[in-house]
Amino acid sequence: MTENELATAAVDICYNIHTKLGPGLLESVYEAAFAYELDKRNIPYARQKGIVANYENIVLDIGFRADIIMDNKLIIEIKSVEHLEKVHHKTVLTYLKLTGIKLALLVNFNVNLIKEGIHRKIHGQLI
Repeated sequence: MTENELATAAVDICYNIHTKLGPGLLESVYEAAFAYELDKRNIPYARQKGIVANYENIVLDIGFRADIIMDNKLIIEIKSVEHLEKVHHKTVLTYLKLTGIKLALLVNFNVNLIKEGIHRKIHGQLI
C-alpha cells in the first residue's frame, strides 16, 4: 500500500473507533483499538516503536516513541487532549525527520467530530 492508501485506511479506522468509543478515553485505549483494527485488515505495523536520534557522534535512543507506524510508511500519533498544542505538531514533524518517513497523522480523539481531530503532517512541512 502507498502512504496515501495507508492514510485513507487510518482515517477510516479513526472514524470507526471514534463512532464506537467516543471521546474522552485514555490514549492507550485508542491505540489498542487502532492496533486491533490493523490486525483485522492485515496491515503490518509496529506499536510504541523507538525512534533513534543521532547527535554528532552519539546515538540518543531514549524517550522517543511513535505510537504506531503502519508498514514503515505512515506514523500515527494518538492524543486524547482538550486541545492540541504546537508541541504536538512539532513532535510529529520531528518523528518524520528522524525516521525518514514522509507522512504522519496526528489524531486527537477527544473531539466531537473525528474529522476535526485528524491532522496530516508531511516531512518538511512547517506549522
